[in-house]
Amino acid sequence: MILQTGSRTDIPAFYADWFFHRIRAGFVDVRNPFAPVQVTRYRIDPEVVDALCFCSKNPAPLLPEIHLLDPFRIVMMVTITPYGRDIEPFVPPAEDVMRTFGELSSYVGKRAMLWRYDPVIVTERYSVAFHRQAFARMANALSPYTDQAVVSFVDLYEKTKRNFPGIREVTGSEQEELVASFARTAGRCGMQIHLCHEEKSLVREGVDADGCFSKAVIERAIGEKLLVPRMNFARQGCRCLLSADIGAYNTCGHGCRYCYANADERSVRENQKKHDPASTMLVGHLHPEDRVTPARQKSWIDGQLSLFDDWQGT
Repeated sequence: MILQTGSRTDIPAFYADWFFHRIRAGFVDVRNPFAPVQVTRYRIDPEVVDALCFCSKNPAPLLPEIHLLDPFRIVMMVTITPYGRDIEPFVPPAEDVMRTFGELSSYVGKRAMLWRYDPVIVTERYSVAFHRQAFARMANALSPYTDQAVVSFVDLYEKTKRNFPGIREVTGSEQEELVASFARTAGRCGMQIHLCHEEKSLVREGVDADGCFSKAVIERAIGEKLLVPRMNFARQGCRCLLSADIGAYNTCGHGCRYCYANADERSVRENQKKHDPASTMLVGHLHPEDRVTPARQKSWIDGQLSLFDDWQGT
């Protein structure tokens, strides 16, 4: 099975100490965000966890103890965007994150690294021309460390519109122009682009619309064939393996104005106060009324076939 850490919050950036406590303990408790008394307990054991998948804007806090992840297969997606503090108030400068990206790539291997350029937001300041130039600059810098880029255009959730007044959809013609430009750049840099939950009409040479943490992406990253059981996917049209996430909503401290995972700053501050690095769960502790259910976990790896004989260290 695949254990996710990043679709609800940025664990590496803000909760690395807690995460490494859970690695040492060998299990983690996750409260159901829609039925809070229901708690799922996941084993963090390479015998049943085929990949630990991260999605972070600042994975640097993982580096001091990254050796603790050696027993696991890792898939690391790092979001690096060109926005200023007007949109991403507490995200480190892109140059710093790109340096961390290179360090991680040297440790886990180029195939385990994905660069996420997401979300694409078009404004007067961040124009189509701006994005074309920014993507090219970043792709050139990151090409020694990854050969995959994930691209997505901003989704206008109600909380996004509330927290980012004036934000608008990226038009179809703008999307076409940007994807065409990104594809040319990616081709020169030896990168494949994965569109995340975007229209199939944008697919072209060097660009697919199969998603960011799809079965194919994870298989390539870990060098193993997966026998994935039938499951319910996170969103209609999304085939990414995101269901077993150990994070919690309303806990990310980056303060990005487009964020879908935070309702507002007050909720984040309240949850951060409840965080205990020694707890079995990210926010708060187990309560007497909680119903803790062990997750059904088994390896999905097909031991009969390895996809890449030389995947390690590349």
